[in-house]
Amino acid sequence: MSTHGFDPNRLQRLHDVIAHNYVESGAIPGSLIMIWREGALAWLSMSGVTDIASKAPMREDAIFRIFSMTKPITAVALLILMEEGKIALDDPVSRFIPGFADLRLYAGGLLGGFITAPCPRPMKVVDLLRHTSGLTYGILNRTSLDAAYRKLKVAESGMEGGMKGLIGTLEKLPLEFAPGETWNYSVGLDVAAYLVELVSGEKFSEFLQQRIFLPLGMTDTDFVVPARKRDRFSTCYYVKEGALNVFDDVKNSTYYQPPALESGGGGLVGTAEDYIRFCRMLLNGGALGHTRLLSPKTVELMTMNHLPGGREMTEIMPSTGVFNESGYAGVGFGLSVAVTQNLARTGIPGTFGEYSWGGAAGTYFFNDPKEDMAVVFMSQVLFAPDRVKLRRDIRTLVYGAITESFV
Repeated sequence: MSTHGFDPNRLQRLHDVIAHNYVESGAIPGSLIMIWREGALAWLSMSGVTDIASKAPMREDAIFRIFSMTKPITAVALLILMEEGKIALDDPVSRFIPGFADLRLYAGGLLGGFITAPCPRPMKVVDLLRHTSGLTYGILNRTSLDAAYRKLKVAESGMEGGMKGLIGTLEKLPLEFAPGETWNYSVGLDVAAYLVELVSGEKFSEFLQQRIFLPLGMTDTDFVVPARKRDRFSTCYYVKEGALNVFDDVKNSTYYQPPALESGGGGLVGTAEDYIRFCRMLLNGGALGHTRLLSPKTVELMTMNHLPGGREMTEIMPSTGVFNESGYAGVGFGLSVAVTQNLARTGIPGTFGEYSWGGAAGTYFFNDPKEDMAVVFMSQVLFAPDRVKLRRDIRTLVYGAITESFV
């Protein structure tokens, strides 16, 4: 007997593998997974705890740091403004941020003495959303420019001057690559968040609340965790010498105060229920219930491969030192989401056009429009060494549980 096209016994394997291989082994403190299919919640399972010290059990309404799963939300905010005719993907970013008109390319040297070269073409809005802007991330640890980002705390929540400070700093730094030539994970979605502020005339957090979160009923998604919700907040860990150590403690979390920088690339917290509502909106072609955020054609545009020449990420990214929230082979990139292009090359069951992304603390989502399915996974271990393997296992086990395919 199947439920929403799944074999329940096979879905139980999904729970058992995560619980045994990852939670009971000590790789992660706890997990929560939701699967939405055929217009209903098809599966919900939880294991482990939200806090190791207090042994607080995982709960359905637990609040997590979603980090880079903020990026697709920022992209939707910008696409809402695009549909209103206020911004276009092929606009040069300098149309809105004049200081970006004079950006140059990194050619060597260190902070304070960079060697630069002319930039062959302007950075476009689409470059910010597909990570071909030439910007970078301090976490990449590849070059002297990455090191400069770390020293200057570029896009960190406590960055001095907030959004304006971020833009002012980036105006003074060279680009890592020429726009449009290389896929390089970056602070591009933080710049996109600033564009949302400029174009809408509203503070970024207010735009998100009024135009996305409230209409979709995402009541627990925000840049800050208020006092009344702190009993649901999960502790975030990191791995050191094979053991979990506290990175951000719920007793005195940095998320209890508004951040200096409302990061469009990684600043939000939220629940699995909230995020699956966002996924359902995309799955439904931009609408949820009586609320429409985007046209189906815009969602289609967002979730197709935008890499130049239709290439995959492996064909356009740097050869070493790359950070990614997805697998590489067989995967292209849309407007803030990875997009499956070649199943044989991924080596994982799935569907052409399925799109996904994850967060640095292990959170992950994928939508499969052809299978009418959304999957959200939550945990809280920062840069866990096996998080990409865990996501592979989730996808394999979810697709392995399908007994009625719509493709």
